[in-house]
Amino acid sequence: MKFKAQDKQNQLIENITVHHLVIGVDIAQEVHVARAVSFRGIALGTPLEFGNHREGFNQFERWIQDLLKSYRLSSVIVGMEPTGHYWFSLARWL
Repeated sequence: MKFKAQDKQNQLIENITVHHLVIGVDIAQEVHVARAVSFRGIALGTPLEFGNHREGFNQFERWIQDLLKSYRLSSVIVGMEPTGHYWFSLARWL
């Protein structure tokens, strides 16, 4: 039996629960922008701009921790579209 890509996609989506904070990061050379949503895609908090360096990543972590606490969530999923090589530092840090 051949496994379809859509089946895999559905399995991944089903793993996202009401306890997840889902974060999408728009990658750029110097300043990334993060946006948080619930498992249903409802926007949470305000978007965050943070630098592509350790201080920016620490700011990103504090933002995530504040959202987890504010919305009583326990897990985080971070997604990003790799843009050139600018995403490497954030991915390594995560």
